Order: sequence, then structure tokens, then C-alpha cells
Amino acid sequence: MPENKEKTAGADRTVRLVTLGCARNEVDSEELAARLESGGWQLTDQAEADVVMVNTCGFIQAAKQESIDELLDAASSGATVVAAGCMAERYGSDLAEALPEAQVVSFDDYPDIAARLDAVVSGERWAAHQPRDRRKLLPLAPADRPRAAPAGPHGLPAAAEPWRDGIPDLPAGLAPASGPRVLRRRLGKGVTAPLKIASGCDRRCSFCAIPSFRGAFLSRPVGDLVAEAQWLAAQGVRELLLVSENSTSYGKDLGNLRLLEELLPALAAVDGIAVVRVSYLQPAEVRPGLIDVLAATPGVAPYFDLSFQHASGPVLRAMRRFGDAGRFVDLVSRIRQACPAAGIRSNFIVGFPGETEDDVETLQGFLDEARLDAIGIFGYSDEDGTEAASLPGKIDPAEVARRVEDVTSLADELMTQRSADRVGEVSDVLLERRIGPDRYEGRAAHQAPEVDGITIVTGCTGQRAGDLVQARFTAAEGVDLLADIVPSVAP
Repeated sequence: MPENKEKTAGADRTVRLVTLGCARNEVDSEELAARLESGGWQLTDQAEADVVMVNTCGFIQAAKQESIDELLDAASSGATVVAAGCMAERYGSDLAEALPEAQVVSFDDYPDIAARLDAVVSGERWAAHQPRDRRKLLPLAPADRPRAAPAGPHGLPAAAEPWRDGIPDLPAGLAPASGPRVLRRRLGKGVTAPLKIASGCDRRCSFCAIPSFRGAFLSRPVGDLVAEAQWLAAQGVRELLLVSENSTSYGKDLGNLRLLEELLPALAAVDGIAVVRVSYLQPAEVRPGLIDVLAATPGVAPYFDLSFQHASGPVLRAMRRFGDAGRFVDLVSRIRQACPAAGIRSNFIVGFPGETEDDVETLQGFLDEARLDAIGIFGYSDEDGTEAASLPGKIDPAEVARRVEDVTSLADELMTQRSADRVGEVSDVLLERRIGPDRYEGRAAHQAPEVDGITIVTGCTGQRAGDLVQARFTAAEGVDLLADIVPSVAP
């Protein structure tokens, strides 16, 4: 628990938090916000702040460049700049040397972040951390991890902050007694919020550096997640977006490989929560029981965010992943047999080292057959410290760009067709924003926040933001849909 001297030191000082990257970073920023407020800092959205803290993304080159640009822009305002998040953790002292305008902090600094900022504005500057492989902070065997080091925010060891029976103590008044056993302050006001169910990843995909700086996979207990869901519901949240680096691994370190199938109904039963949606499922780990729960549990969106990455067997093996076009088509078919209206999205990497024209044709053939609702196409680029960076068969960047353009063009056409196919269907739609006297912008069951399009619902006369209504799709505009509300019938 922060001491009173920290609150005095930080009194009347303001901090602006800038969040880049994924929904997991959004949760991290809300935890940082709560810790800063508990240390006496005032959060502000104004450009004029004593400190600008940028929660950076370090996933791909474009994201890293965006983080650097944001840090430089903050420095030009005259504010003290602090770099946090994945890019800061991944590069540490190297980033500090290349960007002296910013003080770089590690995940290990998060429990004492208010005191860190007090020191920064007082003129102190300390050496940034040396990057290290955070997978080595926890035992290799998943079953040994909870006993060895109960997870706090970001998978920190228990010694990093006060604990009681494996649960961190909260400053009095910061959250209700039934609230989340992590420090968190909502920064947004929408009806949807991410809920982090785990940290880290145990997979060794050859193109991905995330496990090295996010650490080994560590699940949060079901009770903690239900309590946090109750707290979020009390803040007006209606949809929970479950996030992690690999949601299908949830529970493996707690001795229950089917724990996600138990967690979903428990979260859907929380009073006030209308929709529970899961992100980032590994195709090789999607079990029949999980398909059944996602497809048929009231309150759980029939939504499958599947990390295919490619469809060519040889390319996937070079990526150190499993599967091929045939297996993936079979998985999509099983999902649609369980729920024909299920939403399915995925991302794909084009231009991986050694990828041939035949491999690209295999990917295009899979996309044409699978008819996914949402498709993201990314061009391959080397990432520091990954196996793929040293693989032979590198493809010229201009050729990578050409392949990305070709596959993206096909993907856009297929997504438009899939959206048009939904015209006439009836779906649950979560209303998010009023845009006219009887019109709301919302999202249908197959549409995740920010990435899968929207649904405009007409005929909303007594509804408000946060209501879950049934609507019939009447027209498609690309991936977006128009719909009329289906009047409820009194029993």
C-alpha cells in the first residue's frame, strides 16, 4: 500500500496517460492510473501536464515507430516524458540511450510508479533496466507457477508488492471490498471494457518476441476475475472483452485445461453483464467443449477470434505453429455446425521467409473457402531476437508489399460478401452510441470492439446505450450493417 509521504510528494501534480497498442495495454494503463491516483497524482486529458506517460507497444515495427513518434511529440510539449509498456520493457537501456528525452520504466517499476514519477519531476534520473527474458522469472512447469509466485499485475512476482494469502491488499477506499483484487481505474466511459484473464505466453512462434518481454503464461483465478467483472458492471460496463496473449491456455497452470469453459458461464452470470466475448484463441487448442460453450452459452458471444496466421502447412511449420488449410477449414466447419451465425475473425502474415507463390495461393484458397467475417493482413518484417529474423529465404520488401496488397484486396471482397450474406439474419446487438432520434450505433454478436465493423440500428424509441436488443439486418455497407430493431413480445 502506498505510504502517505508518496501522496504528499505527488500532490497537485498532473499526469496524462497515452495508451498505444492492444486491449491488454488498456488494462495495464488502468492499473497504472489507479496506482498513480493512490500516490496523489491527478490524471488529466489536457495537453498541459507535468508528466506524459506513454504506454508503448513493441509488437511490430509500425507500432514501435508510432510509440517513438508519440514520445517525441510529448517531449516537444515541454512535459516530462516517461516511456512505459512493451517497447520500454523490451528495449530498456537501449531505448533510453536512443531517446534521452524520455525516462524509461520497466514492468518492475509499476507497483511503485507514483514514487517513480515523484522522483522524475524532482530531477532524478536513473539508469533504465537491462532487457531480460521474463519467461525465466517463473518455473518452467506451468503447475509450479501459482505456488512459486502468485501473479500480480503483469505477472510480477509476489515479492514486488504486499500480499495476503496470495491476494494483493488495496488502499482503503480505492475499490469496493467486493471489487477487483488488482488496482484499476477506468479511463474510458464506454459500455465495453477489457478484462485480462492471464499474462504471458508459453508458445514459441518463430516470428514473435512477445513472450520474452511479457513472460511465461500465468492465469488469474476465477474468483478474482468474477470479482473484477462485478466491479466493472458497477461502473456501467455491459460487455466484457476477455484478453490475454493466448486465451485457450487459460487454466493450464491452475491444473484445469477446461477452466475457460467454466469461466465463461460464471462471467456471463454476473449481474449487469450482457455480453462476454473472448479474444485470441489458438486454433490448435480449440477443443470441442470450448466450441460448444462459445456457441450455446447465454450471454457469451458466439465469436471465434482464431489466430491462424497462415494456411500453408510448410509456412506454418516454419512459424513453429500447427495446422494447414484442410485442418483450418474443418475447424471453421465445426464451428458453423455448432452455430451457423457465429462470427469468425483471424489475422494472417504474408511474406514470411521462404513463402512461395504456391503458399500465397493456398492462403487465398483458404480465405475463399472459409469466408471469415473479419480478416487482418500484415506484411512480414524481422523482429529483434526472433528465430524468423535469422531464417533464409527473405522476400524483397517490395514483393511483400505486393502480396499484402493482393491478399488484402481479396480479403476485403470476401468480408463484404460475408457481411451481405447476413442480411435477413436476426442478431443480438449491443447499443453503444445514440446517433439520431431513433438510431443507435452498436455491435452485433459477430463484431468485436474497434476491429470488426459496426451495426446501425433503427427503431430504437425507448432504448439507451448499453441495452442489448434483437435486430434484423436489412443492408450491408462493406463490413458494416444496417438493422431494424425487432420489437420484444410480451409473454
